[in-house]
Amino acid sequence: MNNFMRRVFAGRVAVCLSLALIAIVFSGCQKATQAAAAKPSVPVVIASVTARTVPLTLNAIGNVQAVATVTVTPQIAGQITAVYFKEGQNVRKGQRLFSINPQPLQAELQRAEGNLARDSAQSTNAVSKAERYKKLLDEGVVAHELYDELQAEARSSSASVAADRAAVQSVRVQLQFTSINAPISGRTGSLLVYPGNVVEANKGALVTLNQISPIYVNFAIPEQQLTAVKKYAAAGSLRVEALVTGDESKPVRGRLSFVDNSVDPATGTIKLKGMFDNADGRLWPGQFVNIVLTLAEQNNAIIVPTPAVQTGQQGQFVFVVKPDMTAETRPVVVTRTVGNESIVDKGLQPGEKVVTDGQIRIQPGIKLDVKPGAPPAPATAP
Repeated sequence: MNNFMRRVFAGRVAVCLSLALIAIVFSGCQKATQAAAAKPSVPVVIASVTARTVPLTLNAIGNVQAVATVTVTPQIAGQITAVYFKEGQNVRKGQRLFSINPQPLQAELQRAEGNLARDSAQSTNAVSKAERYKKLLDEGVVAHELYDELQAEARSSSASVAADRAAVQSVRVQLQFTSINAPISGRTGSLLVYPGNVVEANKGALVTLNQISPIYVNFAIPEQQLTAVKKYAAAGSLRVEALVTGDESKPVRGRLSFVDNSVDPATGTIKLKGMFDNADGRLWPGQFVNIVLTLAEQNNAIIVPTPAVQTGQQGQFVFVVKPDMTAETRPVVVTRTVGNESIVDKGLQPGEKVVTDGQIRIQPGIKLDVKPGAPPAPATAP
């Protein structure tokens, strides 16, 4: 009986152990399944790698400068009688701007012309008298000394006539200065002298003219970039674009017209100038603008959104999306950045997908959950 009880007890123990082992195995499998099911995916935003032509540019801050600035001053003294323009008006070269009272000079001209007429008559008489005495001298009727005196008087009269003619011409020239005309085509500034004021010759500005079409923009680049500018400028004219603050979507286009002959040792920069037609008057003297100097066009450049490029201990890299929707790191070489886009020299091919947002949570083997991203920002000059 005891043996029978022992066998029954042993059988029950074996059954219990088997059930416990089954329960442990089932629990382990269930936990593994739950763990696998609970493994989260990583929400990311991705973008495609593209290839296209991009410009090779340099960027700077420029200052707009008038091609010519002329301060209009009176060349004679007198009273301003009239002004023929409005402040801020565009005027043409030769257009009348001011009038100075001509009456004093007109009276002076009449006096000079009277002196000329008197001296001309006296000169004619002196020359005729000298010619008559020449005949008498040849006949031996008069002394040689008397003839010499008459010759000297005739020459003196002729010199007086020449001086009178010069005086008349001088007054006529001064009369022309009573009408002050625009020396260049440009835009007038503030009116500095009003009608009724008396001005002095060559003293005091009346108005300032700025030629704004065409117009210059001065800017400076680091001396390290001078070699590239000289290299590409030798192949042809370089394009310059001016971005006006508040209206950057419509750049004003011009060309590089000047490279200074020396580098400023204090700043390590060299000055350049761009020439712009400025037919619409968007550029204004003294204005600051952003300058984009285009050196060349780079064909088939590999483009990737700048946020996709990460920096690690080994350098720059990106997360490339694999066909199984996991990500792998890949080192890249970025040559330059243009706005929100980076140009990659090595590491990527057109058509590949890269992660642009959510990189911090990516781990090996974790699935990616692609989320729609914001539309890419328009590419602007760096």
